[in-house]
Amino acid sequence: MSLEKKQKESVIEKFKTHKKDTGSSQVQIALITERINSLTEHFKYHKKDHHSRQGLLQLVNKRRRLLKYLKEEDKAEYENIIKKLDLRK
Repeated sequence: MSLEKKQKESVIEKFKTHKKDTGSSQVQIALITERINSLTEHFKYHKKDHHSRQGLLQLVNKRRRLLKYLKEEDKAEYENIIKKLDLRK
């Protein structure tokens, strides 16, 4: 379940830190979150798709590691992205 080009560009546009930013931690976290959300919708209809579920778990772990890195490097930006993406309840 990959993101469409327009959807990906809009996410990058929202979270980029400078003009040509496509790979900062904030952008990566936002893109992974979008993919996780789309996979979650996918599993509502395809409950037995265990192969994609494995990919979902990998994405969740990758996002968790990126969030941990961002928290150590820039606490304010970490809290900002958590708020924007509505990750913590």
